[in-house]
Amino acid sequence: MAKGQGFGFGLGQLKEAFQKAKQVQEGAKKLQEELEQMEIQGQSSDGSVKVILSGNQEPRRVEISPEAVAQGAQTLSELVTEAMTDAYNKSTETMRTRMEELTSGLNLPGM
Repeated sequence: MAKGQGFGFGLGQLKEAFQKAKQVQEGAKKLQEELEQMEIQGQSSDGSVKVILSGNQEPRRVEISPEAVAQGAQTLSELVTEAMTDAYNKSTETMRTRMEELTSGLNLPGM
């Protein structure tokens, strides 16, 4: 190995890598706080049931219209499941998008 080449990762690159890691860590902490404050709503196809999750997928509340209740237990169960799935998909997409924003421009391997 030639002098000064080491393992192909010089001190400048190491310092830069640590700075990027610190940026990601700080950004991730801020993002976590933002996600906790967010409310993401999913709803059934007819809009009679709404499920609200935080941005990190913690359940906040469920809103069920009288019309949904009047449809009976089986249909109500299906409407709640639809709304939960919609809220989950929206929150997952929000988390993915926000993480991409956080890591964009950092040139991290595998990201």
